[in-house]
Order: sequence, then C-alpha cells, then structure tokens
Amino acid sequence: MKKILFTLSVIISTFCFAQKELQPAGSEIIETVEGDLDGDKIPERVVIYTTADEGELGKIREIQIQKKSGGTWMILSKSRNAILESAGGGMMGDPYQGTTIEKGILNITQAGGSSWKWDYTDKYRFQNGHFELIGHSSTYGRPGDYWTDIDFNLSTGQLNYKKEVENTAEYGKSKQETYIKKGLKIDLQNRNQKEPRKIILPKTKEEVYL
Repeated sequence: MKKILFTLSVIISTFCFAQKELQPAGSEIIETVEGDLDGDKIPERVVIYTTADEGELGKIREIQIQKKSGGTWMILSKSRNAILESAGGGMMGDPYQGTTIEKGILNITQAGGSSWKWDYTDKYRFQNGHFELIGHSSTYGRPGDYWTDIDFNLSTGQLNYKKEVENTAEYGKSKQETYIKKGLKIDLQNRNQKEPRKIILPKTKEEVYL
C-alpha cells in the first residue's frame, strides 16, 4: 500500500512540476482538457491560462497545446491571439466559455455583449505543421430585432449566412446567402487581429467579420 501511495505521489509531483515549468510566470490555469489532436493515438494536453499581462480589455489569455515526448511534456503550439482577453465580453465580462476536443478537432467557444449578444466557436485542426482554423460558427443579435447565424467551413470555403429579422420596420427583410470564400489562412497564432477580417457578401451586401 505504501509503495502504491509513493508511486502516486511521484506521478502527481512530476505532473505538477511539468505544469509549472511550462506555465507563464504569474498566470492562473482556467481550464485543462486532453485528447488526441495530431492523430498518433496519444492524447495531447490543452491548457488555457490567464496571464499576469494586461491588454486593452483585461488580462491576456494564453493557450498551450502540450505534447508528451520521452516522458516529458513540451509545448507543441501556443498563442495569445486565439482567446480573447478577460474582459473582452463587454458587459457580460469574461468571454471565455470553454474548450473541447472532438474527433481530433480543437473547439474554442467565446461569447459576450449586453442587450446585443454574440457567441462563436472556432474549430482548429493540426495540419501543415500547425493548428489551422477550419471552421467558424457564430450568432449575433438582440431579441425583438434580428439574429444572424454564420457557419463558415474554411476548408471548403463555403460560408452560410442567415439573418432572421423580427423588427422589419427598422432592419428590413430576412436574408440568406451561401458564398464561397477560399484562400483564408488563419491559425492559432494570427487568429484575432486589431483589424478584424471582413467579408462582404456579394448578393445581400451583408458584412461578416472574423
């Protein structure tokens, strides 16, 4: 029994030490998830940190994808651009909703707003040596006015846009459009920029931001 407890103690101590070795100084862990992201049947570890560094909208967030190699955890990829800052949700405060791994895809969900609300989920796949954005789905709107739904498959380029209008007197009729937009290269490192990427849909003239 003592031997088992000692072994467990060593494992836990090693895990904690590895975590602290990779953890940004002064940061706090807000979530850890595990799953196979590179197809080798060995789970990677994804850790989301709230760092000690201040941005324009609160504390800067860092995501690390960690991989075990030779018994040691190392950083496969990391970014401070994929997850919004701690007060980036506006009146709703913290925009971070959660991270999951499903069938090798990394999903990150964020949300915010006040009376006008927004939420989106980014989907990343490990390919070409890094984590590329392959899917984006979002909603935006306010009850009584309108809601927009966007489903964008960056791999095929197909962007499905739908706007359901309730307040037609102010916002006009409901709209819907499917548009093919290929060639966008977005990954964990360049995901959120100071100037959002804008797509103007050719038929409805609606604007989509990434």
